[in-house]
Amino acid sequence: MRLKSKDLLGIRELDGEEIELILDTAESFREISTRAVKKVPTLRGRTIVSLFLEPSTRTRVSFELAGKRLSADVVNISAKASALAKGECLKDTAKTIEAMNADLVVMRHSAAGAPHFLAKLIECGVINAGDGAHEHPTQALLDLFTIRERLGKVEGLHVVIIGDIAHSRVARSNILALTKLGARVTVVGPPTLIPMGIGEMGCEVSYDLDTVLSQADVVYALRIQLERQTETLFPSLREYAALFGLNKERAVGLKKNALIMHPGPMNRGIEITAEVADLPQSVVANQVANGVAVRMAILYLLIGGGKSA
Repeated sequence: MRLKSKDLLGIRELDGEEIELILDTAESFREISTRAVKKVPTLRGRTIVSLFLEPSTRTRVSFELAGKRLSADVVNISAKASALAKGECLKDTAKTIEAMNADLVVMRHSAAGAPHFLAKLIECGVINAGDGAHEHPTQALLDLFTIRERLGKVEGLHVVIIGDIAHSRVARSNILALTKLGARVTVVGPPTLIPMGIGEMGCEVSYDLDTVLSQADVVYALRIQLERQTETLFPSLREYAALFGLNKERAVGLKKNALIMHPGPMNRGIEITAEVADLPQSVVANQVANGVAVRMAILYLLIGGGKSA
């Protein structure tokens, strides 16, 4: 089977059936990473271009591992090492990639919509690995996979997402993905970090963390994205931590089986304390491990298997 489109640009473009297909396929690929020889010939002869024009460690390495474990050739292009650093426009970079006969491009860019622009210029598939504060679809998919793995389902769960909602592509993709699979989502943070109209995406809004934590099946702490903020949006990091940080006192009030999640990298002591990040309920390490399996599934469903639907 294949996904309906040649590209994976956002959760908004996927339907619930496609999301379930990705998660089910990831389940079958997860075992490969536990083998002594972590490689299968599924994508042998295929070429994947990793075009990361914004700093990344987890996502970039995860995609690279996913491609190599499926035996694809993975070519890495970074902003500093590319002609873009010399003034080349994205359109010309797209033409260069097209001329190399790549099968798939995995792109991260600081500008919202950049992967969509690239997808219109080239015939091969494009995966959005994060575009500005717009979307990060593969992060949301690995989060869904982790929740389903640990709690057995997504439908009917209450997921509380805490923090910098305004600048978070992870939050947007997760709200879309979770609600498509029937979860209830509440976003929590200071008013300055909750964008106007976010409720139209299907989530609830709260400004008081302590009133919603005890109801949560999943607590998802977001990183404070100071690099994307152009003004001071809260008095201090210390005050933010006091009002919206996950600490030991708040963790005591969580449901017994509630999950604690974070997309990384964590600012320990701000959005989450070290002791909470290391609790048995924390599945941050699982998220990283599951990211490889989910991205293997996406690569396979885009450029492996049979013809597109």
